Amino acid sequence: MPKHEGLVSWKKLLPGMYLDTPGNSREFKTGDWRAYRPVLDKEKCIKCGMCYIFCPDLCYTKDEEGYYQVDLYYCKGCGICAANCPKGAITMVLEEA
Repeated sequence: MPKHEGLVSWKKLLPGMYLDTPGNSREFKTGDWRAYRPVLDKEKCIKCGMCYIFCPDLCYTKDEEGYYQVDLYYCKGCGICAANCPKGAITMVLEEA
C-alpha cells in the first residue's frame, strides 16, 4: 500500500486505504463530514482545558491568550467538548451548507 504524503479529504479515500497505521488520523482532514461545529464564547470561558481533555480527535490547541481553539479541519462535530464544558462556553451550531 502506498504511503500517503500530505493531507487529503476523507471523501477521496478508498475503503480501507491508509488506515493501516495506528495514530495516523492527523494525516486526513475529517472535519468536512461535520453537521455541527463548536463555537466558543470567550466571555464564559475560564480556560480550563476540559474541551481539550475530552476531545476524542485532539482538535483543540491553546492559543497565545490561553483559550483553547478548535481546528475545524479535524473536528467531526460530536459535541463532547460542549457537553463537558463546565461553564457552557461552547455551543454547537449547525454547519453552513
